[in-house]
Amino acid sequence: MRRERAFRRGPALFLYERAFEDILQRLGGIRRNFESALLIGTPDPGWPKRLERFATKVQAADPGPGFAGAAGGIQSDADQFDFPGASFDLCVALGTLDTVNDLPNALLRLHFLLKPDSLLIGAMAGGDTLPNLRAAMRAADSVSGEASPRVHPRVEAASLGQLLASAGYRMPVVDVDRAKVSYRHLRALVRDLRSMGMTNVLKQRTRTPLSRAALAAAEEQFSEAQNGGRTIEIFELLHFAAWTPLEHS
Repeated sequence: MRRERAFRRGPALFLYERAFEDILQRLGGIRRNFESALLIGTPDPGWPKRLERFATKVQAADPGPGFAGAAGGIQSDADQFDFPGASFDLCVALGTLDTVNDLPNALLRLHFLLKPDSLLIGAMAGGDTLPNLRAAMRAADSVSGEASPRVHPRVEAASLGQLLASAGYRMPVVDVDRAKVSYRHLRALVRDLRSMGMTNVLKQRTRTPLSRAALAAAEEQFSEAQNGGRTIEIFELLHFAAWTPLEHS
């Protein structure tokens, strides 16, 4: 639903494009022609075509029906694919693995879908994402008198490497890219998050809107971090890559 709303609004692509271009550059450094690729996450319908520089055939997928349809793909989450085993020799996962219900199971399922000696590469939000927003939400909770899960739990870089190894991948590598974006006020950040489909999807979240007092506290906290009239927010992008074993056990 969040990604469908972003599709209808017109997605904010600046972070997605930054990560996708980085992935393409990394693929360009690999001396190999892939036969069949699975692209998970398609906020830009042109991405499958761009990935065809490195793979003969590209299957697109996205949790949002609008994004999936525009890219000529299927609607599905990474932990729910029903492709036959060993269907792909490349999987590019961008911007969706941080919100699957079960990340370890999603990595195992992708391992099942990949042939031996195949590449999983992608990017997802990391643990240090949105520190100023988190502080603002704590300020709001202190006024409302109750704590609510408003920001997704995020995996740390070291933990992601361990999860990849535990799922049976070899040579896991995780790099951190900290993108800094400046905002004049909290509402502008929230607007971007909605346009990226990155707002709260936790079932335990409160359905009650913030009171005026709580919202004012959040905005004041966010503004306290300003420098020159703007607050610098950080989006931590975890870039990862790993290979399936030469032979399946």
